[in-house]
Amino acid sequence: MRRAGLVGVPRVRPWSWQAFLLGFTAVAMSAALQGVCVALGAKLYFATFLPGLFVLCFVAGAPAAIFAALLTVPLVWWAFMPPVFEITRLTAADADSINLFFLLAVLLIGLADLCRKAMAIVGRGGLKSPSESTATNSQ
Repeated sequence: MRRAGLVGVPRVRPWSWQAFLLGFTAVAMSAALQGVCVALGAKLYFATFLPGLFVLCFVAGAPAAIFAALLTVPLVWWAFMPPVFEITRLTAADADSINLFFLLAVLLIGLADLCRKAMAIVGRGGLKSPSESTATNSQ
């Protein structure tokens, strides 16, 4: 029987330098995509960063995704919130956007981490209860 899994998706060890480099790369790619969206007229500051965080956490683990979320806020504040390319006092709406991003990031990172752990359990053969044995049933 074939086990469930994502074929072709590399997994990186959490807390490795490769995971944090992947986190930095995910933020850079999301920022580039956000720049394209802003050029087309969208004003959703964190729209492209949330899916990137989910995929990053699934591939590289929660520490890299937390690093990327913490890196995202000053980047968006500097590059996408008006006036662009300046750090100024946040308006109430901008502060609410940042708070909502943190809430959604925590939920998405938690969900992706649970998915990552579930895939690891499935890859090992699933959960087995302590009373379950590999011996044949005596009935």
